[in-house]
Amino acid sequence: MSLWKKTLYKSVCLALALLVAVTVFQRSVTPGQFLQDPLPPTPGPPKTGNVVNSNSFWKSSKEIVAPTPISPQGPQAWDVITTNCSININLTHQPWVQSLEPHFRQFLAYRHCRYFPMLLNHPEKCKGDIYLLVVVKSVITQHDRREVIRQTWGHEWESAGQGRGAVRTLFLLGTASKQEEGTHYQQLLAYEDRLYGDILQWDFLDSFFNLTLKEIHFLKWLDIYCPSVPFIFKGDDDVFVNPTNLLEFLSDRQPQENLFVGDVLKHARPIRKKDNKYYIPTVMYSKSTYPPYAGGGGFLMSGSLARHLHHACDTVELFPIDDVFLGMCLEVLGVQPTGHEGFKTFGISRVRGSRMNKEPCFYRAMLVVHKLLPAELLAMWDLVHSNLTCSLKFQVL
Repeated sequence: MSLWKKTLYKSVCLALALLVAVTVFQRSVTPGQFLQDPLPPTPGPPKTGNVVNSNSFWKSSKEIVAPTPISPQGPQAWDVITTNCSININLTHQPWVQSLEPHFRQFLAYRHCRYFPMLLNHPEKCKGDIYLLVVVKSVITQHDRREVIRQTWGHEWESAGQGRGAVRTLFLLGTASKQEEGTHYQQLLAYEDRLYGDILQWDFLDSFFNLTLKEIHFLKWLDIYCPSVPFIFKGDDDVFVNPTNLLEFLSDRQPQENLFVGDVLKHARPIRKKDNKYYIPTVMYSKSTYPPYAGGGGFLMSGSLARHLHHACDTVELFPIDDVFLGMCLEVLGVQPTGHEGFKTFGISRVRGSRMNKEPCFYRAMLVVHKLLPAELLAMWDLVHSNLTCSLKFQVL
């Protein structure tokens, strides 16, 4: 073939290829996309936690190419982005409030402030098929407790067995209660969260009275990000938990039932002694007994009930004792918490020095035992999962 014919042949092939490319390009790219920077990819589940920034986090949802339709039931993301909480001056001037101890006056003055911004969030924890969400109340200074829990009963499972989904773990935190600790511990917590990606943190001070805030913040978070999780275990960071027994207990339970099970206290009386940690003045609660409630060391609840509980709690005034507050919310729903012998809020034996409280054969049969220090928890976990021979078998499930 002559040179000019070869050149003509190449020119025709090149023109044909360009025509095909331009046609495809025009059908797949709009003029606006061509002139602008490329759209960011649809964000997937982050591998580590993100510090929530009101200028970036809340804007990103608008930049997603195919946004999820907004459900009429509630927000699709945490919708509190600023702290707008001022003291209730009218209440603080009332004589009955002024007669109370300072910490009760402060609690009442800010009780109307119910929700605060998120500092650390992990919505990806509820992606995929989740069967059990393990949620642990902790404080920013207790890294050692969280670390031991991750090594023991808080270890995540990809499958709960019997065709069930995964088991995921989260820790609930506020901010450092002492101002001088704030910056230092917050930096350490951010590093810890980058390592493990399992911390939910809100912008309120961690204190005994603010434990109730953790309850309502988690219930709202669950309603937004985990609307279909079947079961939730919620406990303290100083308990021993037997995950195998928890899953065996749940094996014949249904997510739709009103399940709320733990170490239930009935007809408990408010403590009126001022030197007691759980003291409640009569002006704050005048009834002779509390509604039935589960001790906060640990309890199980169904996902369906948890979502109803979120809306019920929004109708109840905040109360300084978080366990009792949840009992009040259950009362609104007309749900009675169920007691179970496998939950030991006050130890296996209420006699602190009893040998039963250090006997691994008892722990192997239980679901939850309160309370243990990190070194005690680690030692007991190793004993329970060793070649343990027990002379008696305990059946609590």
